[in-house]
Amino acid sequence: MNGVHLTLRELHKGERALEKALLAAAERHHTEHEIHHVAHDLARWSHEHTTRITEAAQHYALDLSGPSDHPAPGPLATLREKAADTVGRRPEPGLLLLRDLRDLHLAAAENSLHWEMLAQAAQATRDDRLLQLASACHPQTLRQMRWTNTMIKNLSPQLLTTVGVGKE
Repeated sequence: MNGVHLTLRELHKGERALEKALLAAAERHHTEHEIHHVAHDLARWSHEHTTRITEAAQHYALDLSGPSDHPAPGPLATLREKAADTVGRRPEPGLLLLRDLRDLHLAAAENSLHWEMLAQAAQATRDDRLLQLASACHPQTLRQMRWTNTMIKNLSPQLLTTVGVGKE
């Protein structure tokens, strides 16, 4: 197994993990409509990336196939949604949201680095197939990172300065 195989495998794993994390965050924060809807859209991108990586890997005799459908909501999904409705916009869910956004940003950043590595390897070996894959998917990963970063910048001031007010 060479470095390209390892990078494709890591990207596949990373994109699947990011998809799952985005869907979980959307579920946890469904009362925050922008988070809920945008996270679903961004998860769809990661799902598409996973599919494209799987298809490209076949050309390199690398089998990354397996269940790639959207992860099914767990048995506690309804309970979590009801709890999120009940809790609403209390500071604690806000801190959870910031943590989720941070984790999503770091996962997207890791994927971005792998996309960059794959693109560099594709350029070095003049592999148009891999370069096309990276060129198609990496910009969306960068947009995932920009969204999480923007949300963190917008939400942090209010959420971090209101937590614990009056709790001394």
